[in-house]
Amino acid sequence: MTDNPQPQTATDTAAQEVAEQAHPWADLPPEHFRLLRLAALPTDRHTGARPLRFIQLGRVERLGKQQSLLRLTLQLPGQRVRKEQNILEVWADHEQRLVRFGPDKGLHVQPENRGLGRFMLAQGIAWARQHFAHYQVQHSPLPSKDAFTEEARARRDHCLQAQGFVVEYLDPLQIKAQCGAPRVSSLHGDWHTEKVQIVELLDAASMLQQADQSLREQEVKVRKLEERIEVFKREDGGLRFTITCLVAFCVFQAGLLIWIATR
Repeated sequence: MTDNPQPQTATDTAAQEVAEQAHPWADLPPEHFRLLRLAALPTDRHTGARPLRFIQLGRVERLGKQQSLLRLTLQLPGQRVRKEQNILEVWADHEQRLVRFGPDKGLHVQPENRGLGRFMLAQGIAWARQHFAHYQVQHSPLPSKDAFTEEARARRDHCLQAQGFVVEYLDPLQIKAQCGAPRVSSLHGDWHTEKVQIVELLDAASMLQQADQSLREQEVKVRKLEERIEVFKREDGGLRFTITCLVAFCVFQAGLLIWIATR
């Protein structure tokens, strides 16, 4: 006897459709890594201290006949971020000759206000200009939560416009907005190099070597200072003993003089 097949539920059907629609490049891990140096900046009243930091840039790209992809990710040592943060995707549709910058939920980078947003956009633009400079740029909606204050909206718009994107508001309250560009060639691939610097492998090795040499020099200085402190301690002990003997001698002399006077 064979079992009758169970009817497929709506949940199973939705899960199957999602699995079928999932792009094979959706979960590609980074394949190439580079070191980024975030320069120390003055403390910001909104984001707080901005010390010198080093983070890792991950990169993976695919060039296909129908689509191409560039995905950039930022990894912070000792810090975890949400899945949708620190990621930039650039999709190219060769049939429609269209380039789309993502993700759909917007570009969210941590740490904030360090120049990383412009840096990642510049890297994506440089890749798109290299391969698809004549493609059009798809208009992408801008999440309203990125502009919850006038200052945040101005900072976001300035970042996009500095890279060549055109920001358009779809309502009088300037809540719904989208950005795009006529062509990929009209975008700019520059960023604040004084804020974010790409550290090459030899430069990183040289920095480590200099740090190790500086550490050794500091250890020598500390050892010499400790030796001087020990010398001062010994001299201090000798002086204390001498002073104690002098005080005792003075007390003895005073007592002797008092005894002679009373006799």
